[in-house]
Amino acid sequence: MRKLVLLGILFVSLFLSLYFFFPKLTVPPPEQEPQPEPQLHVIEGSVKERGTLYESLVHKKIPIRWIDLIVSELKPYVDFNRIKGGTYRFITDVGGELVRFLFEKSPTEVYEIEKGPQGYVVQKKEVLLERYLVKVVGEIRSSLFEAMNAIGEEDQLTISFAEILAWEIDFYKDVREGDRFKVFVEKIYKGDQFIQYGTIHAVEYARGERIIRGLRYQDDYYDEKGNSLKKAFLKVPLQFTRISSQFSRGRKHPILGGVQPHYGIDYAAPIGTPVWAVADGTVVSVGWRGGFGKQVVVRHRNGYKSYYGHLSRYGPGIREGMRVTQKQIIGYVGSTGLSTGPHLDYRLTKDGRFKNPLKEVFPTGQPIEKEEWGAFQKKKDEMIATLVDNSPSRKRLEDIISEVLNKRD
Repeated sequence: MRKLVLLGILFVSLFLSLYFFFPKLTVPPPEQEPQPEPQLHVIEGSVKERGTLYESLVHKKIPIRWIDLIVSELKPYVDFNRIKGGTYRFITDVGGELVRFLFEKSPTEVYEIEKGPQGYVVQKKEVLLERYLVKVVGEIRSSLFEAMNAIGEEDQLTISFAEILAWEIDFYKDVREGDRFKVFVEKIYKGDQFIQYGTIHAVEYARGERIIRGLRYQDDYYDEKGNSLKKAFLKVPLQFTRISSQFSRGRKHPILGGVQPHYGIDYAAPIGTPVWAVADGTVVSVGWRGGFGKQVVVRHRNGYKSYYGHLSRYGPGIREGMRVTQKQIIGYVGSTGLSTGPHLDYRLTKDGRFKNPLKEVFPTGQPIEKEEWGAFQKKKDEMIATLVDNSPSRKRLEDIISEVLNKRD
């Protein structure tokens, strides 16, 4: 009996030792199954160029209550009358409640409506854009437009380039095969997507040894001598288009027949193309003038008058006695009077005698201010050094600024 008691005490002691001195074995809790992600329903769409966001959302069968909310939230930020295109994403949960609405009006203008604890909140999303300074180099084969397109550039760069040199070159007549051009311009990108052109810092147009340059300083363009490229008279009275008939004192009239002197330049252009005043002046005649159809005549300083014929209509508010400024719209291309098709008949007289607008030499533009000459000279040297190098270049604007700051340090 005593042996059994001793054995029992020994067994209990052993059990207690094992319990207190050895780690407890724990059983892991059963693994919890991952919670499913909330199911979202996404509708994507786009706004047609002549349509509206409202119409597009209705077409996608989005409930009216959400359309009204979207329009109401975006109204303080977006002018719906001026929307030309755009894309959107309409995102709802399983219950059909709006979670988020993204509207990309343009690559650089994006708005988001998102559901928060206090209701819906709208914000303009920050779009990361990068600016590059790019040198574009090309050669004329048939036209400036064709040459720019051949190297992957868009028409807007061609037009801007021509407008900078509009006082120096008539791109209807002066362009020849083999002419060379360079443009030092900012290009703006969103990731790998080209968005638009920025500031043009310098341009160059060359034929043989003759080189014309335009260098940007502050908000204007100057030649290498510091004279503004803007002169008293434009070379051409409308935006860059094609020319149909050059100045001639003896040509066969296309309607009347026979040799008729043609004292002007015919610029072929689509009906409705804006016509500019070539210089500051006063309108002395507005009305119908026989074969010229609807015509505007402007008197300028130093005995000059300019004539604009075959117009379809006159510019806003244009009337006799009105003062006009250079590049102000005075009319629109048409085909009124004796005309075989839409074009502008442009003429120029000095002291009552007809002059060839393409050959007339006008005074140079205003020079750079004396106190600005040193700063202009420094920038000019930098720009010309870039233009003289014939190889194309592409540098991020932030990197250029960083290099300049490092040099100063």
